[in-house]
Amino acid sequence: MNGDRTVTVLLFLVALAVLGALVWVAGVEETLTALGRARLPLVAVVVALTVVWLVSWGLSLYVVLGALGAPVSAPKAVLVFTAAMFSNNITPFGQAGGEPVSALLISEAADSEYETGLAAIASVDTLHFVPSIGMALLGVALFGMDAVTASRDLAISISILVGLFVLVVGAAVLIYHYHHRIEQALATVVTPIARALSRVIPGRTPPGMRAVENRIGSFFESIDRVGADRRALALAGGFSTIGWFTLGVTLWTAVIAVEASIPLAAALVAVPIGLIAGATPLPGGSGAIETAIAAILVSLTPVSNGGAVAAVLVYRLATYWLPTVVGGLVATGLGARTVRSR
Repeated sequence: MNGDRTVTVLLFLVALAVLGALVWVAGVEETLTALGRARLPLVAVVVALTVVWLVSWGLSLYVVLGALGAPVSAPKAVLVFTAAMFSNNITPFGQAGGEPVSALLISEAADSEYETGLAAIASVDTLHFVPSIGMALLGVALFGMDAVTASRDLAISISILVGLFVLVVGAAVLIYHYHHRIEQALATVVTPIARALSRVIPGRTPPGMRAVENRIGSFFESIDRVGADRRALALAGGFSTIGWFTLGVTLWTAVIAVEASIPLAAALVAVPIGLIAGATPLPGGSGAIETAIAAILVSLTPVSNGGAVAAVLVYRLATYWLPTVVGGLVATGLGARTVRSR
């Protein structure tokens, strides 16, 4: 446990070093000057828009949990989603690293099996990914293909984003058609690991192959249930799309707050590209996401280096630290309740 904390602290220090290097490259004086002229009323709007984003994506989780037969109230779903964001923000590789913890938080809040929580967060993440492609392509369309041709980094980023979309959809199709074989393969791999862990953890009985297969099967059944509910998919996807657009408007407002100016289309392109940079070993993609978004803004618009970095810092102050702090409090509360129930 102490080793995990040490690694987390070290990774946060690395993220801070990356941010420091970003500010240094952009120009320390220019960046600080841009931050100094930030208009507080607009910064407050950035925070308010962040709340709208969290509520939108929390409602997406609310819809998915309802489809899974593990309903919670809408306010509770929003709080639980914020707690899931906290776990993503403090673990390496962003969502990939935080999902096991997010699934546990969701299952505790919904009083459901862990597999249901895992299916819920996996479904929500997949639904979030699809609108991100649409928003990026909308931004590119508003700019015109000349912008993609002129910016090699943007062209590469869009290509990677579309490639990830193809991979995710392809993987989903393969899993849907061959999930029985996948269940058996996973059970074969997971069972020895689960037995080894149960020998180390006091009070745990080593699971058999059949028990592991049943739990894996329960996960895939939950995924199937969400996929079969077209109304839930449409509604959850709608909330996800609202959240993505709100994030774009949030970044655009952050730029205006530091007295700079960019087209809204640039923000619509830059925000989902940050998703790519989030898949780094740094906690929540810190440092990498800021660098990616600032680079796209500078390559697409006349905004200065310092102005772009200052705007991104304001944007991330709201969209990263707000859910991290609030989500951490919610996660702590859920953990305390779990301990009391035991």
